Amino acid sequence: GKAYCMGGPSSENAVKIGLVSISDRASAGVYRDEGLPALEEWLRSAIDSPSIVFERRLIPDEQPIIEAALRDLVDNVGCHLVLTTGGTGPALRDITPEATLAVADKVMPGFGEQMRQISLKFVPTATLSRQVAVIRKGALIINLPGQPKSIRETLEGVKDELGASVVPGIFAAVPYCIDLIGGPYIETTETVSKAFRPKSAIRGRVGK
Repeated sequence: GKAYCMGGPSSENAVKIGLVSISDRASAGVYRDEGLPALEEWLRSAIDSPSIVFERRLIPDEQPIIEAALRDLVDNVGCHLVLTTGGTGPALRDITPEATLAVADKVMPGFGEQMRQISLKFVPTATLSRQVAVIRKGALIINLPGQPKSIRETLEGVKDELGASVVPGIFAAVPYCIDLIGGPYIETTETVSKAFRPKSAIRGRVGK
């Protein structure tokens, strides 16, 4: 059940998540952005919490604008997790990783390594992805791919025909990372993404 944490989105227990879609054309209205809806849909299925607050931004591939959006979501909005989609390839306009590194206190290279491992199961061009993850203050910022299918695979991982994990998704490591940087304790829906924590870090649910 989900009755262990009372209060609506304004509750101070709310998990605040920033979603940033980076695309010149989508931000200009040339075509519909698919990144933000895909991110939000997956996160709602994966996070077992009654109060999640999403802060959405749709912005062009301009490094100062991306940096400003990331700073705002962490420093002013108080997001615990910020996920970006788009702008991580080798093309001239792909500068999301540079903007992300520019606002970083710490770099978390394991996320990028794992994302490329997952994507390499599907396409050899995963080698061209430059996604990074960083910590800024009390927030984890992760660059995700641009395609909804790739976003889901990266977060959830790859399973075989029987549903057993072949390559773990990166989201399994996200809740414990947020614990370590002082954020809220995030429960996950295990059938979607089972959060991994050391035994000493696992909390029992209230009322269970």
